[in-house]
Amino acid sequence: MSKIILTGGGTGGHILPHLSLKPHLKNSFEEIVYIGTQEGLEYEIIGREKDIEFEKISAFKLDRSKIFSNFLLPFKVIGSVIEAKKVLKKHKPDVIFSKGGFVSVPVCIAGKLLKIPVVSHESDLTMGLANKIIYKFCNTFCTTFPITAKGLKKAVYTGSPIRPSVLNGNKNKGYIETGVDKLRPTLLVMGGSTGALSLNEALYAALPTLLKQFNVVHIVGKGKGDKTKRYNNYCQIEYCYNIEDIFAISDIVISRAGSNAIYELLALTKPMILVPLPKDASRGDQIDNANYFENLGYSKTLLQENITTEKLIEEINLLYSNKDKYILNMKSATNVTNGAENIYKEILKVAEKK
Repeated sequence: MSKIILTGGGTGGHILPHLSLKPHLKNSFEEIVYIGTQEGLEYEIIGREKDIEFEKISAFKLDRSKIFSNFLLPFKVIGSVIEAKKVLKKHKPDVIFSKGGFVSVPVCIAGKLLKIPVVSHESDLTMGLANKIIYKFCNTFCTTFPITAKGLKKAVYTGSPIRPSVLNGNKNKGYIETGVDKLRPTLLVMGGSTGALSLNEALYAALPTLLKQFNVVHIVGKGKGDKTKRYNNYCQIEYCYNIEDIFAISDIVISRAGSNAIYELLALTKPMILVPLPKDASRGDQIDNANYFENLGYSKTLLQENITTEKLIEEINLLYSNKDKYILNMKSATNVTNGAENIYKEILKVAEKK
């Protein structure tokens, strides 16, 4: 075997898991090529990887708020499939691995047309629209949650691909970068790869109270911060490329409920408050993820519409005072850190059959 195509885009959840697979893939594939859009976050993240070639295609997402513009979507997808076929014919890969997102759809369709085997992975508890389409064109469909695979003939429960680097953060580097006090507990607040304005605003109002007890490291999202917020033991970061070092210094975490992030926090046994994307901004997948984790005793769910300054402070204090209980529950979790290896094995099975 010599070549593999990776694809996925839009958010970190569709991109970063590829990096967890890369150490495994390099054992079997001489060439790794990534297909994405130049406008998406994938171009910025994967572009930093010198051993992965990036190929650009167009991709179009269904916009539920613009009904009439969606009539043109099938024609746009056909154009993207043609672009993807050209890239696939150029590289002649042995297998395609998709992490979902709408850029993956034309790549997987093109792969099916060219008889290139496809392996896909669904991060969330429920399948997104892109993966519902991709499922019809893939050979094997991997899932993060065991319940997602039930009843699906092509599905295999693999777990979540955890980046090895996440498990090896450097505390000294984390403290140097953030400048916070090593002797105080640290609260990490992050709103996903694109940030969360409402969560940012709620935190800003709570900072004077929180900073009496905690360091606060705040990942705000690109262009979504407020540089006028300057306090001792408060560090604001737009996008963090060395999240492992920040995780290493964090005692408790507030996060969106994207599957990849929460499984990384689970692997690190970091007590967490999950603030899922509300249904008016998503299909409700993060709410499902958050409820699943809360029911297992791994986290506390705080709905965005219920956030006030007082409520946020109250929930943070409760989480910190009960952190040992959450840590104990998370330590009992199984199949947390071997998702990448399991997915890699499924990729090899499909590629070898070809």
